[in-house]
Amino acid sequence: MKKSALQTARAAYQPKLPKALKGSVKVNEGAPTQSVADQEAIAKLFPNTYAMPSITFVESNDSDNAIAINAGVILSGGQAPGGHNVIAGLYDGLKKMNPSNKLYGFLLGPGGLVDHNYIELTDEIIDEYRNTGGFDIIGSGRTKLETKEQFDKGLEILKELKIGALVIIGGDDSNTNACVLAEYYAQIKAGVQVIGCPKTIDGDLKNSEIATSFGFDTACKVYSEVIGNIERDCNSAKKYWHFIKLMGRSASHIALECALQTQPNMCIISEEVEAKNMTLDEVIEQIAQVVAMRAANGDNYGTVLIPEGLIEFIPAMKNLIAELNDFLAHNASEFSMIKKSAQREYIINHLSEANAAVYASLPEGVARQLSLDRDPHGNVQVSLIETEKLLGEMVGRRLAEMKKDGKYNGKFATQYHFFGYEGRCAAPSNFDADYCYALGFNAAMLIGAGKTGYMSAIENLTAPAEQWIAGGIPITMMMNMERRHGEMKPVIQKALVKLDGAPFKAFASMRDEWAKSTSYVYPGPIQYFGPTEVCDQPTITLTLEKA
Repeated sequence: MKKSALQTARAAYQPKLPKALKGSVKVNEGAPTQSVADQEAIAKLFPNTYAMPSITFVESNDSDNAIAINAGVILSGGQAPGGHNVIAGLYDGLKKMNPSNKLYGFLLGPGGLVDHNYIELTDEIIDEYRNTGGFDIIGSGRTKLETKEQFDKGLEILKELKIGALVIIGGDDSNTNACVLAEYYAQIKAGVQVIGCPKTIDGDLKNSEIATSFGFDTACKVYSEVIGNIERDCNSAKKYWHFIKLMGRSASHIALECALQTQPNMCIISEEVEAKNMTLDEVIEQIAQVVAMRAANGDNYGTVLIPEGLIEFIPAMKNLIAELNDFLAHNASEFSMIKKSAQREYIINHLSEANAAVYASLPEGVARQLSLDRDPHGNVQVSLIETEKLLGEMVGRRLAEMKKDGKYNGKFATQYHFFGYEGRCAAPSNFDADYCYALGFNAAMLIGAGKTGYMSAIENLTAPAEQWIAGGIPITMMMNMERRHGEMKPVIQKALVKLDGAPFKAFASMRDEWAKSTSYVYPGPIQYFGPTEVCDQPTITLTLEKA
């Protein structure tokens, strides 16, 4: 593989580890835990892995653990910067415990386990991918590990390769599946441990013990760089309003962090829209008023940040989508037989009156997307809805009305952007390179401690890496019951933006000034070499949360 000068330099970077993981470790156990909600239902579904204690690793004077074990690793779901370092840390941790330990990578995600596609990871392979972006070392996939048949098929290859532990690197859905798999293997006494690692650039896989998911830091810095570039162009040309949609279907963490880093004129936070029970028209009015205010000051330009999941947080749309998901899950066969030209009318005739009215009011393209294009969970693929164009066009219409009434006398020209894939496979920032390596190394220590059904957890992340606290929490601790495909299922609860949290409060205290004035910040590209205050800082969100 041909390497760029940056890759060559980065290959020599040695990620930093928490002090507790540098030598021998011992386990400190906390109190028994319980799920974040629906405790009785979760306890019943996970009798073998519920109420386990959270654990912390501390330095030990004992000799290194010489445990002999083969492990497997899976990259699951969408890419996130730093995944290669998780695998490198896991590999190094296993070899530290016992040089004879082996690590097998299952290819193209969980499907590799079910289909018995794998490679043995060696020094040569691992060294090629240290501190690089992407998931191409073994590939990823979106196969869901959900059925007994899949679990049993996977167990066949685990037994054949004498694998005693499996590490699943993924987001909330992937780690939900890891939790179910850990419970099943414990129930049948399969002799296979299952450990999870928290991955998602969306930032919605976190709780009191999981401060952040890996990849969030890098992705936000990548997006903030290009937002800053657009803001600079915006402030130079002074003739466009830029509507910028950002990844983050279920939560607005990316939009909020990028707003804190770049200070745009507006940033919509989906969770606030829902909490205030705002309609789509009210969101449009809010943007239009800012455009008019700036135009009155002679500024016919600006930037608006939009989370990709906004549509689902507008209460009327959320109610419609929930009923649609339920209806189509139970009537998929019948719906597939309806002629394309009659599908819209068919849906309108089968929805409740209020939701039918909302659906009927939508443009044909949006209505069709809501009813046809579903993801593997049976949900609407909101990233395909061009929310940025929908808002820009509706704001334009509203401004035309205001101009007739004499309430607006500016010029309104738009540019549209969606930043998503640009941030998923970037070379990890120093923070993510260190954090991911520590997560993987820590996962190896959890294996050495004989744990299963745990998520690798590194805390105290705003301190220097040496002071980070390593350990693990039971995945059941993050679970609750939610409706999926028309049935109640155990899933990891997504962490949404807290409107009473420090990051949102900081944003809310400054947004009126940002709307009125042009106070853009241009973060520039990620820096990998230089002073720690430039290169090693975590996100503003994390800094404010842990202040």
